[in-house]
Amino acid sequence: MKKNKKILVTGGTGLVGSALKKFLPNAIFVSSTDCNLYDLDDTLRMLTAYKPDTVIHLAAEVGGLFKNMNDNEGMLNRNLIMNTNMIKSCLCENVKKFIGCLSTCIFPAQVQYPITEDMLHDGEPHESNYGYAYAKRMMEVQCRSIRDQYGYSYNCIIPTNIYGPHDNYSLKDGHVIPSLIHKAYLAQKNNTDFLVAGSGRPLRQFIYSEDLAKIISELIIMKSWESPIIIADKKEHSISEVASIIAEYFGISDRLVFDIQLSDGQYKKTADNSRLIKTVGEFTFLPIKEGLKKSVDWFIENYEQARK
Repeated sequence: MKKNKKILVTGGTGLVGSALKKFLPNAIFVSSTDCNLYDLDDTLRMLTAYKPDTVIHLAAEVGGLFKNMNDNEGMLNRNLIMNTNMIKSCLCENVKKFIGCLSTCIFPAQVQYPITEDMLHDGEPHESNYGYAYAKRMMEVQCRSIRDQYGYSYNCIIPTNIYGPHDNYSLKDGHVIPSLIHKAYLAQKNNTDFLVAGSGRPLRQFIYSEDLAKIISELIIMKSWESPIIIADKKEHSISEVASIIAEYFGISDRLVFDIQLSDGQYKKTADNSRLIKTVGEFTFLPIKEGLKKSVDWFIENYEQARK
């Protein structure tokens, strides 16, 4: 990308936005304190003020399994409003390159594995998160319609489970890894059991935030690429394996307990990364043990300031 091109990143203080600062130091990073993306006028005001050439839209209303299960209506509407306001404002300001961030949890619940990009709209998402899933699916439709109608480079990425520093470590609404790290921290501090919801058997593909950020920084300099694109490591890890590694780092392996009375959610969501490899070439993902160590260390060092 030419040096005079201006890049704007929403969700700039979040998990992926924070990681992107290492690879795009000259980009404009905005957060909810800079603009209310639920308000069209405020969103348009921001785009008019910055006049970016490229927008990386990371901002979203997100949460773990139980937040999605308990608020499908809210997750649907807040994400629909936010995405529509952002895309409409980008069009008004003649932004010609846009990357929207989806998630592999939005794919159909009943699907043949491995999941490929072409399966995105082939059936109902899992009942636990259908509100969030349909809102994110619609962003893919919005971007596709703009490519078809205007020829602009409006594309979507579909990362698997992202984790790393600057995550939301909420015990109630956080995703699996940050929630487990926070639980383990408290279990060590209070000398209690490290209680993990569910059986621990479900499998997930995890991606460290800096790996995702590096791939995004490579995609934005490409003239074109096939959209959407799944961003995933081929390796799958069980929740039990992840919890065990975290427990080991905190020195509480003997207190790891699984609550099998609580829901496991979807057992697996195996995603194919062939399109990614075809687009950016072979990519070496950070091993899960190293990524978890970095994440645990960051949380301990930043406990008071971390989102939780």
